[in-house]
Amino acid sequence: MENRLKAIIHKAILEGLVIPAHPLALNAMRELDEERQRGLTRYYMAAGAGGVAVGVHTTQFEIRDPKYNLNKKVLELAIDEVRKAKLARPFVTIAGICGDTFQALEEARFAKELGYDMGLVSMGGLSDWSETDLIDRLEAISQIIPVFGFYLQPSVGGRILSYKFWKTAAEIPGVMAIKIAPFNRYQTLDVVRAVAHSSRSDEIALYTGNDDNIIVDLLTAYNIQVDGKTVKKRIVGGLLGHWAVWTKKAVDLLEEIKQVLGEENSTRISELLSLNVEVTDVNAALFDPANGFSGCIPGIHEILRRQGLLEGRWCLNPDEDLSPGQLREIERVYREYPHLNDDDFVLQNRSKWLSNNNVY
Repeated sequence: MENRLKAIIHKAILEGLVIPAHPLALNAMRELDEERQRGLTRYYMAAGAGGVAVGVHTTQFEIRDPKYNLNKKVLELAIDEVRKAKLARPFVTIAGICGDTFQALEEARFAKELGYDMGLVSMGGLSDWSETDLIDRLEAISQIIPVFGFYLQPSVGGRILSYKFWKTAAEIPGVMAIKIAPFNRYQTLDVVRAVAHSSRSDEIALYTGNDDNIIVDLLTAYNIQVDGKTVKKRIVGGLLGHWAVWTKKAVDLLEEIKQVLGEENSTRISELLSLNVEVTDVNAALFDPANGFSGCIPGIHEILRRQGLLEGRWCLNPDEDLSPGQLREIERVYREYPHLNDDDFVLQNRSKWLSNNNVY
């Protein structure tokens, strides 16, 4: 089976994209709301996102539970909307891949058959596996579909992975990008160093998933010494649940960062570093680190509900909702940082995105 990444998609990923992690739209019966699910995909495309990641943590891992059986359906809906849009620009489609090797390969095959460009490979739930076992699994998946690697923080199901692991992973030809999301500077540096020291440094794009440090990640140049030479690597874009909301502003932000870096505008860089604090404050309200991130998905849903893109903030798990005090924090950041939301953009276009008519 052909598993090479299209050149135009690879180039776009290397240049840096806003890639929202796609939420799951449910009705009050906690059943899939297909109209709003499609509407979210339309929103991300209209906002200028460079792709979407579907079937990932933000989409709720419970979609794989046989009693819901929604994983294939949500993957089908998203790719169908992308095809209908016929965008005149690259738009990368990424499918979440989970489970042991058997399950992961099955999910990779289905994603490839649907036409997804890449698979975001989770290491969650495999805490008893050796790093060698994980590498073997990663390599097997890469034989089917190009891989977007994923370093997930331990507090939400990830695990600590060594520099050696990432150095070995970077040498796998099918690994084309890595989402760095350990929420830890030391572990972030491990991945950057590993890729810089690999023979494929120029082929692998680095993306932030560090919701607590998004702008700093995107501004930072890593100058890594390799065999007496300096290899410069940057985290060029983000694959983020945070960017599932206020996406138009995220697109504007990434474009501004690229412009500022090109001009080496030190004044504006200083302003962006201050903006990083505001973005982190917003993320704290949405992602609920005060309660071990238990309210992160409902937090995303609450913003989309306020904008009218979702009917409610329901999750498949009826016990999953905002934590005590989280709603108050969301209201606070809405008041304090109005320049970070894209409510006006959504209001102008929402009825079109939620329509059954051909919006393209």
